[in-house]
Amino acid sequence: MLFDTHAHYDDERFDEDRYELLEKIHREGVSYILNAASDIDSAKMSIMLAEKYDFVYAAAGVHPHNAGKTDDSTMASLKSLISCNKVVAIGEIGLDYYYDFTPADTQKKWFAEQIRLAKRVKLPIIIHNRDSHEDVMRIIKEENARDAGGVFHCYSGSVEMARDVLNNNFYISFGGPVTFKNSKKVLDVLRFVPEDRILVETDCPYLTPEPFRGKRNHSGYLEYIVKKIAEIKGSTFEKMAELTMENGKRLFNIK
Repeated sequence: MLFDTHAHYDDERFDEDRYELLEKIHREGVSYILNAASDIDSAKMSIMLAEKYDFVYAAAGVHPHNAGKTDDSTMASLKSLISCNKVVAIGEIGLDYYYDFTPADTQKKWFAEQIRLAKRVKLPIIIHNRDSHEDVMRIIKEENARDAGGVFHCYSGSVEMARDVLNNNFYISFGGPVTFKNSKKVLDVLRFVPEDRILVETDCPYLTPEPFRGKRNHSGYLEYIVKKIAEIKGSTFEKMAELTMENGKRLFNIK
């Protein structure tokens, strides 16, 4: 009944128990997992997992941290990978100005290029946005990304920006930070976002929710995120789990 719409099971921190963990999580109630890529190699790994497990789906894309290593051949590889029918999104893509891994102009170039690709192949996009709100929204509007739609994963912006995000045909996804003690800003956004535009995620192995902060994150902890969202929205865990699962299936066209 749960849909983890953003995970990274290709990460090396899952090397010792990846398959056993995925099978256990699925048995215990996680109905769907979307594994998001950061480069071509992780996209290939995501697709391998999606082909191995019917409950796993893949996104393929180049993360802004890897934009500096991207060229036309990278894009050609990406176009080839998205022909797999278990690839349901382009991502994660976007901008990250918190780390100085890739020049901003290079990030912007490949972000825009991947939006254009998503529109051509009619797939939604998964957006990574860190300390880059203004440029992300500008590119989304310049490239008419609303035609592709998608989700802002692990949303960290303001209520005002969330209004702009929703108006441009995007969902907003919430993860472990909704459980943190200093989460007032993200909870204000959660209160604002309509229920039919909310997605949930772990971003595992990162952003582990309370009370497990400091440990490796995984989709089995998604229930703590959904419980907190249900509390804030005045709903029940069961209703919020079903609602966010249906939202995810609708966005990613999973039947």
